[in-house]
Amino acid sequence: MDIADIATREYVDVDGNERIAKVRSIFERERPRGVIVLEDGEYAGVLSERQFVQSHVEDRAKAAKLARNAPKVERTADVRETARVLVESGSRVAPVFEADRLWGIVTDDAILGAVLENLEAIDVSDVYTESVTTVSEETTLGKAINLLRDRGISRLPVVEDGVLTGIVTTHDIVDLVVRNMDKSTVGERAGDVDRMLDLPVYDVMSSPVETITVDESVRTAVDRMLANDYGGLVVTPERDDSLVAGVVTKTDVLRALTFTEEEHMDVQITNVNLLDTFSRDSVREGIEAVADKYQDMQVQHAHVRLHQHKERLRGTPLIQCQIRLRTNKGQMAGSGEGYGAKTAFNVACDKLQRNVLQAKGITSDEEYRGQLLRKLGEL
Repeated sequence: MDIADIATREYVDVDGNERIAKVRSIFERERPRGVIVLEDGEYAGVLSERQFVQSHVEDRAKAAKLARNAPKVERTADVRETARVLVESGSRVAPVFEADRLWGIVTDDAILGAVLENLEAIDVSDVYTESVTTVSEETTLGKAINLLRDRGISRLPVVEDGVLTGIVTTHDIVDLVVRNMDKSTVGERAGDVDRMLDLPVYDVMSSPVETITVDESVRTAVDRMLANDYGGLVVTPERDDSLVAGVVTKTDVLRALTFTEEEHMDVQITNVNLLDTFSRDSVREGIEAVADKYQDMQVQHAHVRLHQHKERLRGTPLIQCQIRLRTNKGQMAGSGEGYGAKTAFNVACDKLQRNVLQAKGITSDEEYRGQLLRKLGEL
């Protein structure tokens, strides 16, 4: 299936000189996956809701300042490869080109809808993310925004006394900001922003929360996300929907579509442009070296996520690196920060190695205990 079969020529665009305030109102009014930014009628980039939360750009700034140059895909591109492009760029929409001209766009929803029938064969447990950031009902919106920005995520489950009570998303916060900004005059806005940042997430969270259990099919999860326009669902254990086991998002499912059976492990890198001179092969070799510490562990897929902070040291940006392995022994993860992608990756690899060796030690203890019990039973 080519992208031309599911791409659309209907999309929302703005001129790069438009103010951010207008783009905010477009997201509130039309709820697009992304807004295409044009300069002199030519494609210049894409704007997403998440960018508003993660940036400090003021409403009077121009759209071009915040636009991100999402990777282009050709009309004849393969669906699987396009899924990889969306995952690695951290985008929900990609511009589709024909003969070097913008032809249309393709969204994550379009890809997931096209492959829906194929998703019946895999369970949520095969694709979801176990490690999840949560907040309490009293967490302020200011802190929630910082968590969303610093960790490059779009949703935060709200947990009180170990029980899931709600969820707050990027869209919830953008919606609140837009509604309040529309009611305020210019002089009042600074104070309004401060007051909003001090609000508890309880005031904006969605409750009850749409959940799905680890044993349900990915098709069921995607059906639910598409029907309700959710970006993700909270994953719960099979017998208790009040506990948080993880989160499954559209990006998790897109990532699963790109899994390969290659000789080397499949490695996906979100925000791959931050690698700079550090290569994908170097990333793969580093992860393979960690996996070799635990010979019984087979890595089925590796995901590396890079996130750039504003802080710099002699011109080199501070990078956060998160590594997640999906293995026959369960999920393994490690994260770290450093100046430059290579340093951040090495710190994350060290943490990953400690977690892998810890898991190996726990497994060894369990095996020894099992052997001992068997011997005692034979006496």
